[in-house]
Amino acid sequence: MTLQIKFDDNGLIPAIIQDEKSKKVLMLAYMNEESIEKTITTGTTWFYSRSRKKLWNKGETSGNYQKVKRISFDCDCDTVLIEVEPLGNACHTGSSSCFFNEFYVDEDKSSDDKEIIINLYERIMNRKQNPKEGSYTNYLFNKGIDKILKKVGEESSEVIIASKNDSREEMIYEISDLLYHVLVLMVDKGISIEDIKKEIKRRYEK
Repeated sequence: MTLQIKFDDNGLIPAIIQDEKSKKVLMLAYMNEESIEKTITTGTTWFYSRSRKKLWNKGETSGNYQKVKRISFDCDCDTVLIEVEPLGNACHTGSSSCFFNEFYVDEDKSSDDKEIIINLYERIMNRKQNPKEGSYTNYLFNKGIDKILKKVGEESSEVIIASKNDSREEMIYEISDLLYHVLVLMVDKGISIEDIKKEIKRRYEK
């Protein structure tokens, strides 16, 4: 089937990049005819930079390439959807997705359990970039690394105590506290969930 792709007056078309497995929207970029062709021939995403007036390959400098799995166009053929296998974070901030600045959240909508830790990480990152008065997360960032490390140490000790007490509920509670504070430390140090996944995968494949 031949598609009549509708580029805008500048020869561009918006491209929505989506994780093939999780279906999470990762980023929005722009493509021209040449970048679409290079995306197809190389199997990784290529875009057109409107500010630099040149093509760029996602992951060329960061290593966070996107392996293309499927390319679809909308009903008007003026927007392209590219489903990918991300080999790292999509956003330059270190987030898996560029869309982490929450504007509205339906409180009745439960988060995907498989994504809950990633969602928590991105919420912590959002708090760092968009401080909220009264936020405990912002309190930790404002106090600095020594306070964050102190809390990680305290929560680690509480996990040990809960384990010695042989209380399953107490252990779950304290491990959750520890995990939260470790995520705060990761955000503060610029370490992403993907960085941890890569290290675990490296060890697992030995």
